[in-house]
Amino acid sequence: MTDDILARIAAALERMSPPPPAAADPMVAPAYLWHRGVLAAARDFAPLPLDLLDGIDAQKQAVLGNARRLAAGHAAHDVLLWGARGTGKSALVKSAVGALQAEGAPIALIAVGGDSLDSLPGLFALLSGVPRAFALFVDDIAFEANGPEARLLRSVLEGGPEARPANARLHVTSNRRHIVARDMAEQDSAINPRDVVDDRLALADRFGLSLGFHNVDQAHYLAMIEGYARRYELAFDPADAVQWATGRGSRSGRVAWQYVVELAGRAGRPLG
Repeated sequence: MTDDILARIAAALERMSPPPPAAADPMVAPAYLWHRGVLAAARDFAPLPLDLLDGIDAQKQAVLGNARRLAAGHAAHDVLLWGARGTGKSALVKSAVGALQAEGAPIALIAVGGDSLDSLPGLFALLSGVPRAFALFVDDIAFEANGPEARLLRSVLEGGPEARPANARLHVTSNRRHIVARDMAEQDSAINPRDVVDDRLALADRFGLSLGFHNVDQAHYLAMIEGYARRYELAFDPADAVQWATGRGSRSGRVAWQYVVELAGRAGRPLG
């Protein structure tokens, strides 16, 4: 097959392939998705009201205060939210941004998939100079020992050869306090085990603000449901709520919200 024929085939395939989607305007939408180097507006960004996130008052104040500084163009931290699953880490990031938008603050959320970390420099270039603040939301990540993703994120947090724009800060959630799994076998076999521990901690240490989230007791769990039920005018039986949590093997903000969804469904009502 000649080079000319190969060139014609390549040109035909290129004509058949769909054009890359156009990037969304970073000044318009309240929230976006960053995937494969393309910024897309998110549909129906509707975070929970901040006052419905019960039992994490200190974390709310810290995240909201930091995001408010970011939106005002002041110095702000990258944020790591770590701890037990279902305790409100992800909801808090979205709710804080939504609360500031309701105040008229120029800030938007950009959800970044864990598989898109290598394209973050392109996102930084896109956002640089935009007169708006951005909370870059990387949800539920955990890296294995010696994985390239951990070193990539560390490089991003350090700034790399090109400085990150001041209007964008990472908000990362993880069930692990230090994000990277600790390999005890590697630590035991190392010449200097402390070096291995320090390497594991190095990523989490790059975040200026690190906030822990912990499991809730039964009273706290019921208080969460009571707050939701009052907001949405739903009646609930505490014994039934406890049974719901028992059936799922845990008590958390996520389980409380799932129970409220169940209550609304039983009552034949939507949740707005």
